[in-house]
Amino acid sequence: MERTALLRSLSCSSLACNKYYFRSSHKLSQSLISRASSSSSSSSLSAARRNQLRLIPNLSRRSLHRGHTRLRAPLSSSLPFNKHFSALATRAVASPPTQPSPDVSEVSDEVAEKYGFEKVSEEFIKECKSKAVLFKHKKTGAEVMSVSNDDENKVFGIVIRTPPKDSTGIPHILEHSVLCGSRKYPLKEPFVELLKGSLNTFLNAFTYPDRTCYPVASTNTKDFYNLVDVYLDAVFFPKCVEDFQTFQQEGWHFELDNPSEEITYKGVVFNEMKGVYSQPDSVLGRTIQQASSPICSEALCVSDGFKCLYALSPDNTYGVDSGGDPKVIPKLTFEEFKEFHRKYYHPSNARIWFYGDDDPKERLRILSENIVILYFILDVYLVHNLSFIDQYIKTLFSITEYLDMFEASSAPSESIVAPQKLFSEPVRVVEKYPASEGGDLKKKNMVCLNWLLSDKPLDLETELALGFLDHLLLGTPASPLRKILLESGLGDAIVGGGIEDELLQPQFSIGLKNVSEENIQKVEELIMYTMKKLAEEGFDTDAVEASMNTIEFSLRENNTGSFPRGLSLMLRSIGKWIYDMDPFEPLKYEKPLMDLKARIAEEGSKAVFSPLIEKYILNNSHRVTVEMQPDPEKASRDEAAEKEILEKVKSSMTDEDLAELARATQELRLKQETPDPPEALRSVPSLSLNDIPKEPTRVPTEVGDINGVTVLQHDLFTNDVLYTEVVLDLSPLKQELLPLLPLFCQSLLEMGTKDLSFVQLNQLIGRKTGGISVYPFTSSVQGKEDPCSHLIVRGKAMAGRADDLFNLMNCVLQEVQFTDQQRFKQFVSQSKARMENRLRGSGHGIAAARMDAKLNIAGWISEQMGGVSYLEFLQALEEKVDQDWAGISSSLEEIRRSLLSRDRCLINMTADGNNLKNAEKFVGKFLDMLPSNSPVETAKWKARLPPTNEAIVIPTQVNYVGKAANIYDTGYQLKGSAYVISKHISNTWLWDRIRVSGGAYGGFCDFDSHSGVFSFLSYRDPNLMKSLDVYDGTADFLRELEMDDDTLTKAIIGTIGDVDSYQLPDAKGYSSLLRHLLGITEEERQKRREEILSTSLKDFKEFAGAIEAVKDKGVVVAVASPDDIDAANKERSNFFEVKKAL
Repeated sequence: MERTALLRSLSCSSLACNKYYFRSSHKLSQSLISRASSSSSSSSLSAARRNQLRLIPNLSRRSLHRGHTRLRAPLSSSLPFNKHFSALATRAVASPPTQPSPDVSEVSDEVAEKYGFEKVSEEFIKECKSKAVLFKHKKTGAEVMSVSNDDENKVFGIVIRTPPKDSTGIPHILEHSVLCGSRKYPLKEPFVELLKGSLNTFLNAFTYPDRTCYPVASTNTKDFYNLVDVYLDAVFFPKCVEDFQTFQQEGWHFELDNPSEEITYKGVVFNEMKGVYSQPDSVLGRTIQQASSPICSEALCVSDGFKCLYALSPDNTYGVDSGGDPKVIPKLTFEEFKEFHRKYYHPSNARIWFYGDDDPKERLRILSENIVILYFILDVYLVHNLSFIDQYIKTLFSITEYLDMFEASSAPSESIVAPQKLFSEPVRVVEKYPASEGGDLKKKNMVCLNWLLSDKPLDLETELALGFLDHLLLGTPASPLRKILLESGLGDAIVGGGIEDELLQPQFSIGLKNVSEENIQKVEELIMYTMKKLAEEGFDTDAVEASMNTIEFSLRENNTGSFPRGLSLMLRSIGKWIYDMDPFEPLKYEKPLMDLKARIAEEGSKAVFSPLIEKYILNNSHRVTVEMQPDPEKASRDEAAEKEILEKVKSSMTDEDLAELARATQELRLKQETPDPPEALRSVPSLSLNDIPKEPTRVPTEVGDINGVTVLQHDLFTNDVLYTEVVLDLSPLKQELLPLLPLFCQSLLEMGTKDLSFVQLNQLIGRKTGGISVYPFTSSVQGKEDPCSHLIVRGKAMAGRADDLFNLMNCVLQEVQFTDQQRFKQFVSQSKARMENRLRGSGHGIAAARMDAKLNIAGWISEQMGGVSYLEFLQALEEKVDQDWAGISSSLEEIRRSLLSRDRCLINMTADGNNLKNAEKFVGKFLDMLPSNSPVETAKWKARLPPTNEAIVIPTQVNYVGKAANIYDTGYQLKGSAYVISKHISNTWLWDRIRVSGGAYGGFCDFDSHSGVFSFLSYRDPNLMKSLDVYDGTADFLRELEMDDDTLTKAIIGTIGDVDSYQLPDAKGYSSLLRHLLGITEEERQKRREEILSTSLKDFKEFAGAIEAVKDKGVVVAVASPDDIDAANKERSNFFEVKKAL
């Protein structure tokens, strides 16, 4: 996990990019807070990228999960300093091989019969070059999709249909709990042991409103089957249904340390959802998915936001919150929890997915062992009562529980999701959301219009057409509905996700935030007027062509970034399969795409899209308008109401009751903090060091020059796509201009030229390329005080369009005019709204950026472009745009003059050899057009924030607590063992103390080997000072640590899994570029890898001295509620300097 993004660029062929929004099973935890920052603006590219996980039609702005995920670290796309690594690595992803997949091993009917399965159907899916076979298990009815191809990144998943009846959060709490030990793996959390010692490329679980998914992935076959075995046992044989303390830990419980103290609520899910309900965008609506990084979105927990979905579907399961309402969660009983598992977690209610290059026969054999053989053993036992297997059966499977679960046959019928009947007239919902005091609250309203589009699932052709319509309406800055709303001045930023079709019935949502009271009605009228006008007039031909190219490019490129392609396909397929429809259909986009293109060519786009607008929007009475009003007292009222409930609970208890509760609290904490015995830990399968390559993967890199400019070329198969980066030196830029740089990047892509309006430029990029993005990149460099700072222009196109790509990059850099004052003011308002949202939802990232800014120059630069300082800059700039536009425009031009120079430029390209060679002439032409400036003096960036403890006050029910120091200042010399140690601290000490017993949603540490900053962070944390005490105890934890060889080996393997994570070709080329910029040699990569592999217990104990510096000299930043900050300053007099940010 340790600062994954740059660690990977250092140690391996992987770059961390977007790890999405899950329970950080996956190696995402620390890439979130990486010091290398990149604020990004993009055209075409970002909209396409956001669809990588969705069904084909969904080319909109949302990631797929609206429910909850098993998050251990925060969500990478929610970074406060502009999604550092989402911009770094997943802007462009390589496409699948064009060559046919090799012959895959066939599963004959006889083999299927042998393992208890029958073939239902099979197809070759040319879109993903895969042989797909649907099997059905005869006895249980379990359905299995077996997808075979040459992809080494193998994927397995179990999906259970889990419709809740109330908002107690049962599906979400179960999703957490089933991974807390099973009959075959009887330890506290096999999930965490897999994190420690697996080479997984994905390991997580997440909850939708109507289903729960348990996916894993790995490129190592042995590791993959280990993961499969643990997950199968966890889902069908979890300990949690017998362990009340697991329910308390993951769900909720009363906590009381001393009978004289106040009772509090604790529970991981409970605190997670308090964080969700503290975010205005979450409260706004479940169908309004927040923006991504990456996909948990921003990093999204799949359940963020609820009111809209409830209002749209009041009569079925979507009318309640599968993640849990914090006010309702404490009503859940352990008996209800157990019954939900018994009822729904049955093979007949499961969809099982396999994907990749492993043997399809082995897949059925594994499932057979977990289903058929278990039945056989149980049948033998029941018929013959054989005593010699009695103890074996009881130990592993619990006969009663197994029979209760697997002999039931009603789960599939009882879990069916009933459709919502369409309303006969529109509905309006008015709700409050927690807001800060101060400012003009009358201008902080949100309004969103939402439609349920159909009373039944749509056919694929209609879905695809609606997906195109969605992209035309909202997919780019030039899209008419998006453009008109933002240019209206009625609000600051878009809310609503457009088309959402992951659930049974598709929905459409659109609205604005930061709307004044008198403009709420005007927003509604503008939306309806614009939709009517578009239905009457149709879309611009260039817009349709651009949208078509963007979508088709994205589909063919199969843009999944670091997300396994097989998992992306699984989630597409399950969108139909879970509702008993054809699982093959969502994987086959080719024919409906060609049919749609032909229809548009024959009938015209107006004939295709106008009827859709009329039918599904204008003439659709199932419309729900949600209005959210700011309420500065809501957060305190909610806290007071919770406190009153708890006071009543305590007053109803006798002295004996209170003593018993205090005893139970201590008993639970003791269990949480007591390590599993070695024999239990050994039950979890793992690899050995012999399974680990001794050398990192090398990326082919040729360093040359064109016209005197350094050019890096990476000869990799990319299916005829050219990926390129133009890197410009930021060092000549004046310090005072740094905060303006993110807006400069946005202006380059969203303002026009002398000859092209910004709409025309945007459409041209969409028609000719796969997208262009522009962002700053900043990182510390080991051993140097000055940072590595660059502006990166990143693009991709089919190799035959290389000339267009470089011409458009030149156009963006040199021809865009900074003259549109009103558009720039929109950029400022949008950026301010995004920053305010990040502050509430991603406080851990805000804290990390703030601590960095106190400790090194690179951190200060990043914070100026994406932290609290940036928010303050935007607040002041919003007024300055009207007062001194000429000065701002001049500053934007000064930034361009400072950066554009052939002498300070570098080019990076990734493609196959022939395409690289053919592109060289276009690179030369591009470079010739750049100005060749005389040497410019490097600017002096020497600023840092004062190294004081700081509390940033926001209206929230949970906190984000950080502490950090530079351990290089203590004399620590970097060794690869530091990565192993910091990962182990996160997965043991902090997991147990911050998350498990502390009740926070996440807790972790991070070591930036470039700057030397070691930091601790918590996420959605009910505590503040208690978490700081845990951080300060880390050095003692290391000194007292005892570790056997198996545990140490797991820690090493898990770290190698982080640094060797699977990469697609474009990310390989990009990570090689980063290593070049940061001066990381292949020799250093090899040295660090050897140090990782040779890590010893002695290294852990020696590292305690370095960690002590964080305790003694560290700076603290907390993003927290006013009450918790006041309490902290009373506990430790004036510990925090208080800063109000909202």
